[in-house]
Amino acid sequence: MSPHAGTAGLTPHTLAFVESPVQLLNVLEWAHLRAPRAEEAPGGGLTLVVLSPTDPMTRGQLRRMADLARDEGHTVRWEEARGGPAAPFQTIGGLTGLLRKADRIVMGDPFSRYVQLLLTITKARELVVVDDGTATMEFVAQLASGERLVRWHRKGGRPGPRDLIFAPVSSVARRRLTPSTRRKVEVFSSMPIETTPEGVTITANAFAWTRATFGPPRITKGADLVGTSLVETGVVDNERYLEAVATLAKTHGATRYFAHRRESTEKLHRLAVDTGLEIVRPDLPLELIARRGPIGRTILSFPSTVVHTLPLALVGTDVRVAVCDIDPAWLTENASPRAQGFLSGVTGTARDVHRLSAVSAV
Repeated sequence: MSPHAGTAGLTPHTLAFVESPVQLLNVLEWAHLRAPRAEEAPGGGLTLVVLSPTDPMTRGQLRRMADLARDEGHTVRWEEARGGPAAPFQTIGGLTGLLRKADRIVMGDPFSRYVQLLLTITKARELVVVDDGTATMEFVAQLASGERLVRWHRKGGRPGPRDLIFAPVSSVARRRLTPSTRRKVEVFSSMPIETTPEGVTITANAFAWTRATFGPPRITKGADLVGTSLVETGVVDNERYLEAVATLAKTHGATRYFAHRRESTEKLHRLAVDTGLEIVRPDLPLELIARRGPIGRTILSFPSTVVHTLPLALVGTDVRVAVCDIDPAWLTENASPRAQGFLSGVTGTARDVHRLSAVSAV
C-alpha cells in the first residue's frame, strides 16, 4: 500500500457520492491528484458516501474499496440507500445537513436519480464528476449540446412514466451541473473528451494512485477475457454474445473470463460449461486486479471502459489490450438506435489498444 496521502489539499470540505466500485476508485484517483504528498496530514477533507446497491457482488467490491479509502485517510459513510421503501427518504434526510455545508460535491454518476435528487439540495460552489466508465463520454456530450441527461443505451426510446415524474428533478440537476458565475464544474476522466462544454474544466485521470499503490504485476503467457454487461442492459443478444466469447477464447487461447459485476449467474454458468473458461468474479475493479496480477499478456475485451483504463493502469508493462468490435447483427431489437454508433466510438477512440474485427459464430 502507498502511504496515506491525506486530504489536506482537499479543503474546503468535500462530500463525494459513489454507487459503484469504479466510481469509488476514481474518487481515490481524483483525491490523490489533489493531495499526493505523504507528508500532508490525513483526515478531515473528504467524506465519501457510499449509496449502496443491493447486488451482492457490487456490495462486496464496494466494501473492499471502502477499506482502501479508509487506508488513505478518508472518512467513509456507508448508506443502505436501497434497503426498503423508506430507505431513500431516510438516506436523504440523514445527508441533508452535510449537503448544505459542503463546499464541493464529487459524484460518479450524474445520470443517477439518487445523485440528481441530492444535487437539488446542495449549495456547493464546486461540482466534480469523476468517471463512471464510458457513460462519462455521453454525459459530457449531452452537457455540451444542452440535451437532457439520458443514459446512452436508453437514448432514442420514449420516456416512461417514472421519467416524466422525475423530469423536474432531472432538469434542476442539469442546471446545477452547468457552470455559472456561482458554480464551478470539473470532469475528471480517463475517457476521450471530444467536445468540452463551455466553462467546464477537464482534468485527465492517468491512474497515478493505482500505479503507485499496486504492482507491477506478474504477467502470464496466456490471454484473459473481460466480460461485459451488454446482455444484461438489453443491448446485445445473449446467444450471439455466448458464441462470440467462445470464438474469441478458442482463437486467442484465453483461459480466464473476468466477469462484469452485473453479469447474470445463468449466463456465466453457460459460459463455463460451453467454453471451459475459468470464471473469475473479481473482488476489486479490474484496473486494480490487473495491476496486482497475475494477468495475461493479452487482455481481450468488447467495447467498454477497460479499453481506455487498462492501458493507463498497465503503463510500463508488456500487457497488450485487444478490443473486439460489436457486430450490428448481435444487437437486440430493443437496443437503442444510438447503440452501434456509441460502441464503435468507444472502440475507435481507445488509445494503445489492438483492434479486432467482430468475430463470427463458432
